[in-house]
Amino acid sequence: MLILKKYLLLLLVNLIISNAFAKISLPSIFSDNMVLQQNSTVSIWGKAKVNVKVTVRTSWNNQNYTTMSDSNGSWKLSVVSTKAGGPYQVKISDGEEITLNNVLLGEVWVCSGQSNMEMPVKGFRNQPTLNAADILLDADNSHIRLIKYDKELSRTLRYDGKSTSWQVSDAQSAREFSAVGYQFAQELQRKLKVPIGMIMSTWGGTKVEAWMPENALRSFSGVKVSNPADTAKITKNDPSVLYNAMINPFLGYGIQGVLWYQGEANRSNYEQYDELMETMVKSWRKAWNIGEWPFYYVQIAPFKYDGTHESAFLREAQSNASTQISNAGMVVSMDVGAKNYIHPPDKTVISKRLLYWALANVYGMKGLAFASPAYKSHKIDNDRVTIFFSHAENGLTSFGKSLKAFEIAGEDKVFHPAEAKITAKGVVVHSKDVKNPIAVRYAFKDWVVGDLFNTEGLPASSFRTDHWSFKGRD
Repeated sequence: MLILKKYLLLLLVNLIISNAFAKISLPSIFSDNMVLQQNSTVSIWGKAKVNVKVTVRTSWNNQNYTTMSDSNGSWKLSVVSTKAGGPYQVKISDGEEITLNNVLLGEVWVCSGQSNMEMPVKGFRNQPTLNAADILLDADNSHIRLIKYDKELSRTLRYDGKSTSWQVSDAQSAREFSAVGYQFAQELQRKLKVPIGMIMSTWGGTKVEAWMPENALRSFSGVKVSNPADTAKITKNDPSVLYNAMINPFLGYGIQGVLWYQGEANRSNYEQYDELMETMVKSWRKAWNIGEWPFYYVQIAPFKYDGTHESAFLREAQSNASTQISNAGMVVSMDVGAKNYIHPPDKTVISKRLLYWALANVYGMKGLAFASPAYKSHKIDNDRVTIFFSHAENGLTSFGKSLKAFEIAGEDKVFHPAEAKITAKGVVVHSKDVKNPIAVRYAFKDWVVGDLFNTEGLPASSFRTDHWSFKGRD
């Protein structure tokens, strides 16, 4: 009995000591220089003393918000943000106070995916980013704030991750940041004239399955969900390991939307990709619990892969996903690929095409073209096939060049280079080698240069009118 009393007394002493010295701690997404989403209700969370009142005071409206920490010291509450502005302070106290300084209210976006989103403004080694010096020349902008998460893996959900903390934009911070994400922020800030916050979480060569929560993967055949107790070596493409370590730490932070550039690593299972992508977005939105924020993504660019043309089928899956995912938009990059570089240097045009989607659909800019022309239907008339397109209200163009990327096939399923001509209705395709055409394909190869655009200069995606199987697959 005496031993039990001593044990209980020791527990009590430890509890008193731990509470006496416990201080407010925050995950790295909350720091000086952060941007909170304007005109919204945003979540703030962290650790404190156990079972005590936690108070958050926001200087933009001089409001106090309170909640109780739980038996582990965890707490979370929501605060109301007002219109864009700052700098402000956020004071958080559980009896001891900490202050977050130089906080701005503005627009917050996440940029994620694999290496083409990861590619920094400075470029990869021996792989340049177009206009890097000019981008960095204009990088001094106190209204742009950046946070970049380190590459980490976990079989279980992480409370926090390693990151740079929020940085004020300058040449030093921008050079290490996503070239696509950073230029999106530059142009968005220039247009809106409000603070912009960008959250970067990327890892090259990764599959979409690694970015998805375990419960979202259970319905997919061939995807083995990892057991948290699994002692096998963990890799970056194990299911859920990047979601656990690199998304969950800031999941729930107030955002306006997500920019996504990924897909090259999923070429071999392109049949599932549109459903995987749709499920990923649904699962992220459900976990974020702030509504169906916009999801804008980049279709992978042409590149000289292995000649199987699996990348064309992956691009097709990405196109399909654009109609399956609500409040989503796809940027086409058929005209800016690099034959011998999987990382096309021109990230400027990609960031602008993402911006068109955001400005038109989130920020209400009228008259701005944002969607690429897309195959809608076709009509066969003797030896000619007319292709009709959506998102080409003012017509199509090749900017004076001959259309070289169309192919046509008959019942033998052998595709021949086709002559193609833009007409008032669409594109008419034919070949002297195919008297009775059945199918047309456009730019449906690993490496190709897209040459068809709407008159606003947005390129058409690769497409096919057939549904023929590929390598024995349907």
